[in-house]
Amino acid sequence: MSKNILICGVGGQGTVLAAKLVSQAAVRKGEAVLSAETIGMAQRGGSVTSHVRIGSDAYSPLIPKGLADIIIAFEAAEAVRNLDYLKKDGMVIVNAKVVQPVTASLTGKTFSEDEMISALKDRTPNVTCVDTDKACAELGSPKIVNTLLLGAACRTGIISMNAIEEAIKLMVKPAFQELNIKALHYN
Repeated sequence: MSKNILICGVGGQGTVLAAKLVSQAAVRKGEAVLSAETIGMAQRGGSVTSHVRIGSDAYSPLIPKGLADIIIAFEAAEAVRNLDYLKKDGMVIVNAKVVQPVTASLTGKTFSEDEMISALKDRTPNVTCVDTDKACAELGSPKIVNTLLLGAACRTGIISMNAIEEAIKLMVKPAFQELNIKALHYN
């Protein structure tokens, strides 16, 4: 039975690396993996969505709507935008911080974290919010949001913590491995 993991956020947050870590972790466990990224205007803070499908019964890298077991959202509004992918009893791991899109400054329309989190909880009961700002401040780096969210996803049991840690050792520069492993295990 396949696992379908959708990772979403905006450009520059580390979503693509997170997807590669999840994929590498599955490969290290001997599982078949298909993945694809939709990057778009990522360099300018645009939407980034990565699909990771683990298991021999996945025949396409893109997750059909309504079949994602988990959404790992680096930004709350992106979680809301991608919620149609989540299966009925799926889980959402979400960064509590909202990144206002460029269009918000142009139109004067903004939205709050509370609005986005409330919209998520109205549509699915399985929402875990991660205060990445607090964790980044405690661990001393703003560049670990991806491993903080992966750690929260690992605690759901859908992804192996040990396999992600091994993937970090393979894919992250040695100077940043210890920090990322601390972030992975941050509660």
